[in-house]
Amino acid sequence: MSIVVVGLNHRTAPVEVRENFAYGEHAVPVALEVLRKSGWVEEAVLLSTCNRVELYASVAGDSRMGARRLREFLGTDRRFQGDIGAVTYTHLDGGCLEHLFRVAGGLDSLVLGETEILGQLKKAYDLALRGGFTGKVLNQAFQRAFSMGKLLRSETQIQRGNTSVASVAVELAEKIFDDLKHREVIILGAGDMGEKTARALLSRGARSLMVSNRSFDRAAALAEELGGRAVHFDEWEREFQRVDILVSSTSAPHYVVDRARLERLMPSRPARPLLLIDLAVPRDIDPEVEKLDDVFLYNVDHLQTVADQYARLRRAEVARCEDLIRARVAQWTGGEASGGRLGPAVPVRPA
Repeated sequence: MSIVVVGLNHRTAPVEVRENFAYGEHAVPVALEVLRKSGWVEEAVLLSTCNRVELYASVAGDSRMGARRLREFLGTDRRFQGDIGAVTYTHLDGGCLEHLFRVAGGLDSLVLGETEILGQLKKAYDLALRGGFTGKVLNQAFQRAFSMGKLLRSETQIQRGNTSVASVAVELAEKIFDDLKHREVIILGAGDMGEKTARALLSRGARSLMVSNRSFDRAAALAEELGGRAVHFDEWEREFQRVDILVSSTSAPHYVVDRARLERLMPSRPARPLLLIDLAVPRDIDPEVEKLDDVFLYNVDHLQTVADQYARLRRAEVARCEDLIRARVAQWTGGEASGGRLGPAVPVRPA
């Protein structure tokens, strides 16, 4: 039995490519079921975030053949018309484990050492576990990855400086405005990323926060928790004249804010900068809006610039993390590059 991963991330594919591969939570079990019925995939976990889509699988037979089939599956399932090999990467057996451990530790993230990815990895694994898509190989691999992620953060300084996408988004806001005091903020999408960004903005002094979500109850609950105000999703335009910063992180399959809509709304507000932060993949905001006067747009790829500044502070810790990972992989595989040699595993729900 071999373990392989095929994926793409912010390094191999820009956001306009990654959004073609993004999976909503409801689509993940469907894709995993297709793989299970294929006959050549024994176990599988699908991770889909704003910065990466990765398919981990335990496959029968040759690992290279399994990786080729996984690439073909991703390209076909997402109806990708380009060269799938040009935008994806592959890791086999022991290399797959090393990559998984690097992801869990935040070493492969846009924001080096970021903390969100460990939770996202646990959520992806738990979804596969509950659906019966994992077995002894991937259960063992992912449980060890969670332990490695915690170890790297406790034993090294990889988290030094800002270590979340939300905090980097706030850094961008402070580059547009002298400070965030007296700034009006609206969050479109009351999910995890929207909540973290809202908290980060408030911690930096934002005066007022509005939350809009397709589920008004969710928006109301988050607004109450953060001391803000909930707005019905089909009514947020009425508040637009007050807004200085709009953060969007919905799961919509299409643009929530396009150029025509923004052109219609801009005259309703005084002439001052408008900052749009698009944290969604697929993107929520049409890139054409950046051509409008006084409009500044940043998407997840733009966050790389600020992230790189903090990465330099933590670069010295990367080598130490890599040494820890290689040592553990060698220990757990007996020096063999084979995911099938991990030993017995017990499926345990991630904490």
